Amino acid sequence: MANSAKRLLVVGPSWVGDMVMAQSLFMTLKARDPEATIGVVAPAWSQPILERMPEVDEVLPLAVGHGEFGLVNRRELAGRLKGRFDRAIVLPRSWKAALVPFMARIPERVGFLGEHRYGLLKERRKLNKQVLDQTVKRFVSLGLPLSEAERGDFAIPKPRLTIDRDNLVNLRLAHALSSRPAIGMMPGAEYGPAKQWPLNYFHDLAKRLINDGFEVRVLGGPKDHEAGEVIVKGLPHAHNLCGKTQLADAVDLLADCRQVVTNDSGLMHVAAAVGVRIHALYGSSSPAYTPPLTDNAVIHYLGLSCSPCFARTCPLGHTNCLNQLGVEQVYQAMRADRQRASGVIINV
Repeated sequence: MANSAKRLLVVGPSWVGDMVMAQSLFMTLKARDPEATIGVVAPAWSQPILERMPEVDEVLPLAVGHGEFGLVNRRELAGRLKGRFDRAIVLPRSWKAALVPFMARIPERVGFLGEHRYGLLKERRKLNKQVLDQTVKRFVSLGLPLSEAERGDFAIPKPRLTIDRDNLVNLRLAHALSSRPAIGMMPGAEYGPAKQWPLNYFHDLAKRLINDGFEVRVLGGPKDHEAGEVIVKGLPHAHNLCGKTQLADAVDLLADCRQVVTNDSGLMHVAAAVGVRIHALYGSSSPAYTPPLTDNAVIHYLGLSCSPCFARTCPLGHTNCLNQLGVEQVYQAMRADRQRASGVIINV
């Protein structure tokens, strides 16, 4: 870094999980220059997550929907940013993502080649997918000098979101949550059904955990509400909180859980960043490419010959990668975790 602290602008991604993983980049930037200031251009929905990252000094919401061009809003934001930043790091590979730093005339602008961005970026890096084989590696690499980034052997700091304990107390009261130890369940996956464990499996697992003395909290957005109803139907001590909480609330509720069971989703990465024990269910996606960034996770992945296909829906029509991942396997793994935590060794 230069002698004076850098004023850094990061154009953030559009998905919850990716935004959590971007914290690894912010941590890297601050570690290299503790006096640097970091501003993040991001969708408005992500502000509550970014505010839980101590490394982020300023959130700059961009009022553009996912997939929208929004030239007027981008130009307006760029006008407010002129003269305020020395370097911009553009995480998305789209042409439109590079517009704000270009229009704001930020002198240094770095990102990967993509969508003919030759005039928009000053430093255009070629993406070596073999070396940078994970999303988080790609993000962090853009904060490093090219010589380091190309080697791919750099450290990846694990995201860590701050917890609001007062908000957690209020949430427990507002939703009449019990004093039982909690298990979180996240049945959603915005990308598509090929990443979603069957709802009846979640229901059966919830029933067994409740019989063991736990409370089950189903977390997700408004789109996941119906799925949550299927999971909690007829079960005491089961709460469908999908659509009833904000994203920042999910951070605190997950931190309060003993374990969580989750599809490969944005909330999986949130759970990883609060340190809770994770049981991550992978179907069409790959735990090698987008793993939960924590040492406290169990990966449930069958690795069938057709996996990973990265499709939204199963191209073969059977979704065996998830349908054959049974409730008993996940339950026994969770039970083993509980026994280890209590110091008892069991055979499963």
